Amino acid sequence: MTLLNAPAYDPRRDNRNRNILIVAASTIFLLVVLTLAGYIAGHGWLFSNLGYEHRVDEFFNALQAKDYAKAYGIYNADPDWQQHPQRYMDYPLQRFTEDWTTHSPVNAPITWHHVDISRTDGSGMFGSGVIVAVRINGDHPVFMYVNRKDKTMTWPAIHELQYKYNPGS
Repeated sequence: MTLLNAPAYDPRRDNRNRNILIVAASTIFLLVVLTLAGYIAGHGWLFSNLGYEHRVDEFFNALQAKDYAKAYGIYNADPDWQQHPQRYMDYPLQRFTEDWTTHSPVNAPITWHHVDISRTDGSGMFGSGVIVAVRINGDHPVFMYVNRKDKTMTWPAIHELQYKYNPGS
């Protein structure tokens, strides 16, 4: 084919190519913004830690409601733990209840909480676990560790997070 017998100009093809380019660039831009926003806001790359924060929030909601059996199930990632309590003989419900009431991080039952931020534990890109910072009963920071593999929780967490928070909010 030579320049003298080139195909006729097709504006639809140019419009389609331009639209594909705009959509691709917009998608990449949005992905970059979401990735950075999640990290800067303290919820993990692409907000990947939100599910773990929600799990910790459910745990503290159960503690506030004094539903220690439910909180124990969330802590051990086993809502049916009562069907096989022998699995948890090393840390029974009675000890758990003491640890989260009279021996809690604030030495009292938990009446208020706020999930602040979360970070991965630093091993690998997404880590083997997530550290969730929670303020309880006002201005007492607690750091919960949630294992990514089996969703079990540990307190105290393996690390404490350094972050700015607004006491009393």
